[in-house]
Amino acid sequence: MASTAEQWQLLENGNIKGKSKEMTKHGRRTAHNMSSSSLRKKSDLSMVSKVPCGILRRLLANFQEVILGTKLSVLFPAIPLAILAHCYGFGRPWIFGLSLLGLTPLAERVSFLTEQIAFYTGPTVGGLLNATCGNATELIIALLALIQHKVDVVKYSLLGSIISNLLLVLGTSLFCGGLANLNREQKFERKQADVNSLLLMLALLCHMLPIMFRYAGKSDSATAEVTLLLSRVCSVVMLVAYLAYLVFQLWTHRQLFEAPEEKDEESDTVISEEEPVIGFWSGFAWLIGMTSVIALLSEYVVGTIEDASESWGLSVSFISIILLPIVGNAAEHAGAIIFAFKNKLDISLGVALGSATQIALFVVPLSVVFAWIIGVKMDLDFNLTETGSLALSIIVTAFTLQDGTSHYMKGLVLLLCYIVIGASFFVTQSPTNQSNGVNLGIHSSA
Repeated sequence: MASTAEQWQLLENGNIKGKSKEMTKHGRRTAHNMSSSSLRKKSDLSMVSKVPCGILRRLLANFQEVILGTKLSVLFPAIPLAILAHCYGFGRPWIFGLSLLGLTPLAERVSFLTEQIAFYTGPTVGGLLNATCGNATELIIALLALIQHKVDVVKYSLLGSIISNLLLVLGTSLFCGGLANLNREQKFERKQADVNSLLLMLALLCHMLPIMFRYAGKSDSATAEVTLLLSRVCSVVMLVAYLAYLVFQLWTHRQLFEAPEEKDEESDTVISEEEPVIGFWSGFAWLIGMTSVIALLSEYVVGTIEDASESWGLSVSFISIILLPIVGNAAEHAGAIIFAFKNKLDISLGVALGSATQIALFVVPLSVVFAWIIGVKMDLDFNLTETGSLALSIIVTAFTLQDGTSHYMKGLVLLLCYIVIGASFFVTQSPTNQSNGVNLGIHSSA
C-alpha cells in the first residue's frame, strides 16, 4: 500500500515514483542537505487525508509539510509579530529582534524547498540551486543594505558569517563530537577540506591586497579609487573561481562532496529523503513566497540595526559580526553539531567549510559587483582588525584540519579563538568605516 506522502504526490504530479527513485539512485546528497534534514520531522497526514475537498486537502498537506515539518516551527509566529510591530510602530529594537527570530526557520525551510525541487530537476540543477540559495539570507541582507548605502553592515555581516562558520560552527562541532566520542578515533576525509581551505586562502589574498595597497599609498585619498578598482578586479577573479568550484563540485569531482548516507533510521529525527513530499510547482511557489518574506524581514533588520545598537548598548560591528550570523544560520549550525555527535564529521565539515567558501567566493564578490552596478563604492578593504580576524580564522582552521583527525581540544581552541574575536568587536564602539589609526610604520619613512 502506498505511503501517505506518495498519495499526495500522485494527486499533485501524477506518477513520479520512478523519477524519485532515479533521483535517489543517481542524485547526490550534500552535507548541507543532510545537516538541514536533522531538524526536520515527519508529518502525520492522517487527519488531513479526511478532508473531502481535494484542493483544500492538498493545501493543508503542503502547509503541514512546509510550515510544521521542522522543529523550528515554534519560531514562525515571530514573522507576523515582526510585521505587526513594524506596521503599528512598536519599538524598533523589537522589530529587529523579532525579524532575526523569524529569519531562523525561513533559512532552514529554503534549504528544504531547494532539496525538494532537486528531486524533479535532477542533481545538477539541484546542486546549482543549493549553491545559490544556501546562503540566501546573507545575500538578501547584503543586497538590501547596499541599496540603502549601508556598506559597513554588508561588510560586517558577511565577514561575521565566514568567521562564524569557521570558528563557532566548526569549533562547536569538533568540541561536542570529541566529547561524545571520547573512546573512538574521529577521522574525516581531507580532500574536501583541502579544496575549501585552498579557496578560502584565495579569498583571503583578495581581501589582503586592497588593505595592503591602501597602507602602502601616500594618502587615503590618493589610493581610494585604485583600491576600489583593485577590489572589483579581485571580485571578478573570485566569481570565476567560484564558477570553477561549482564545475569541480557538481561535475568533475562530485564524489568528493557527496555526504555519506545516513543509516540511522530514527523516524522522529531524520526524514527519509528517498522521495519528495511536495510537488514541483508547490515547492517552487513556496520557495518564491519564503524568499519574499526573507527579503521583507531582511529589510526590517537592515533598517533597525542602528536603533537596536543604540538601545542595547552594542556596537553595530558586534551585532553584525556576531549576532546576525548566529541567529541567521542557527538551523544549519544545529544540524552540523547533531551530526558531529554522531561522529559524522564529514557532514559537519561540509556544512561549515562549504558555507564559508560560498560566502567568501560568491556572496562577497557578488555584493561588490552589485554595488558597482548601482553606483555604491564598496571595496574589499575590511579594515585592519576585521581583515586580521579573517586571516587568523582561516589559518587556524587550516592548521586544525591538516591531519584528517579530530578531538575535542581542536574544537575548544577554535571556540576560544571565536570568543577572543567576539570580545574585540564587543569593546569596539566607534564606527570602523573610518581609516584605522594605524599606519604600520610605512608613512614614517616618507
